[in-house]
Amino acid sequence: MKGRKPELLIPASGPEALRTAVIFGADAVYIGGEAYGLRAKAKNFSMGEMAEGIAFAHAHGVKVYVTANILAHNGDLEGAKRYFAELRDMRPQRADALIISDPGLFTLAREVWPEAEIHISTQANNTNYRTWLFWWKLGAKRVVSARELSLEEIALIRRHIPAEMEIESFVHGAMCISYSGRCLLSNYFTGRDANKGACTHPCRWKYAVVEETRPGAYLPVYENERGTFIFNSTDLCMIDHIPELAAAGIDSFKIEGRMKTALYVAAVARAYRRALDDYFEDEEKYRKNREWYRAEIAKCTHRPFSTGFYFGKPDENTQIYDNSTYVDEYTYLGCVREVSSTMLARIEQRNKFRVGDVIEIMKPDGGNVEATVEAMYDGDLQPVESCPHAKQRIWLRLSRAAEMYDLLRVRNDPDGR
Repeated sequence: MKGRKPELLIPASGPEALRTAVIFGADAVYIGGEAYGLRAKAKNFSMGEMAEGIAFAHAHGVKVYVTANILAHNGDLEGAKRYFAELRDMRPQRADALIISDPGLFTLAREVWPEAEIHISTQANNTNYRTWLFWWKLGAKRVVSARELSLEEIALIRRHIPAEMEIESFVHGAMCISYSGRCLLSNYFTGRDANKGACTHPCRWKYAVVEETRPGAYLPVYENERGTFIFNSTDLCMIDHIPELAAAGIDSFKIEGRMKTALYVAAVARAYRRALDDYFEDEEKYRKNREWYRAEIAKCTHRPFSTGFYFGKPDENTQIYDNSTYVDEYTYLGCVREVSSTMLARIEQRNKFRVGDVIEIMKPDGGNVEATVEAMYDGDLQPVESCPHAKQRIWLRLSRAAEMYDLLRVRNDPDGR
């Protein structure tokens, strides 16, 4: 029995990623403002950008959730109070929910904006059904499960909570070495607090062992000659397990990645959108198309994949020991923001390319169209041979037509573009 169709919840680091998420298949998008979220290094949204983004999403029938999921200190409270008031008073449209982990911020949000829908962040370590019931009684609509739960545990939670209460679970993206993201490494090494949004990701660094009485004598810990990255976990990918996720009673499939590019957002949103739609239309269709889903996801930046905790505790195969680099098959060039009457496509450049390059046009409907860059013009419509400057406004004549919101990418050379 398939049950109700889960929501597809996509991250957005900034306005470009939000538009991409909406066009490429999200049911909902989660974003952060310039404070109080756990991705302070993401581009994030000013209040004006947030209002515009919410209006764009709502015009396409997509919800927007705003993160305020830091673990707050005393000095954060007055600012958070003003922030919730700004979100409450946002016009013409407001966010559909707040994502909060700290009980103090939860009560503050309820006081300032009583009618707001509140979702409890995974950062709150939600691992049992009594936690769901605790938050339900306080007025939360949804709880995000800890990444450390198995599908069996999530199914048990589903059976013990009200039918109208929602479970949101991560199904794709980076995994944290620490329990539900509660890490002190960044704070200890760099003074940047992961629990206030400033994580420097020291779990991805290369380590050695130093014996206390022999400072400066670094003893290698390695699996091979390149050393070991002992905290470096694989990425989560559950695209092959949509039936099991749905059967567990998960209401929202959440993609991790508020630090990622629009190319990542487009590739993952499009693949999971199609997988969900195929499965709920016809399970056999879903199973026949799994190779396509996997291939498309592999075209965006990622580490090797695993299924995390869903089918039991991870073992030695879910760590990456020999490097901290990503698999990176494609380079993002830009998103089509305008198409002229003469069929020139305007983009804001994200990486250098040139006239004569063969690129790929990535379509929201699942198609990938190969095209040659026949001509290139700068913002004043003067011909140029390449676009070397970041965020350069460029007009392109392509051998195949591009449409508004299409993404342009190019396959990397084997030794790097």
